[in-house]
Amino acid sequence: MSSRTLVLGGARSGKSAHAEGLLTDAAVTYVATARRYPGDPDWDARIALHVARRPSTWHTVEAPAPADLPALLTATQYEDPPILVDDLSTWLVGVLDDADAWEGHGADFVERNVDELVHSAAMCRTRLVLVTAEVGLGVVPSTRSGRLFRDHLGALNSRVAEVCDEVVLLVAGIPLRLR
Repeated sequence: MSSRTLVLGGARSGKSAHAEGLLTDAAVTYVATARRYPGDPDWDARIALHVARRPSTWHTVEAPAPADLPALLTATQYEDPPILVDDLSTWLVGVLDDADAWEGHGADFVERNVDELVHSAAMCRTRLVLVTAEVGLGVVPSTRSGRLFRDHLGALNSRVAEVCDEVVLLVAGIPLRLR
């Protein structure tokens, strides 16, 4: 049985660096779920910082389509290198974008993708570390889209935590083991 770890944290909590530090293998498959947006140099700079931190021996898979992430996790074998997914919140943004959910459409598409992701994480046969934002500790968003994202991510995080062996919350750079 492989080990699955969920690392949660707020913005700039150190969750990604902590998750990276959990994997000491020379070879790791790093799944970077953030999509690039033309004309957003700040976002490009944030991505560049993450790239610069990774060991050169790690293989990066960038911004897979929502359906590709569950397929990647399900296709693993026990002898495969560990997988680090950074992060589920940006993966969910892609699902919401693809479903046009921001305008109130595609609820079935979102649920189907979440179901597939949770199932594939549970079935993953290699070491798996998943990073996600913890949004349940903040203020209630003032916009419909903000509330939609918070609600979907909170539900996704809860479901993924159920299938993980370990759950860690990062607060101010300090890891708190929840399970």
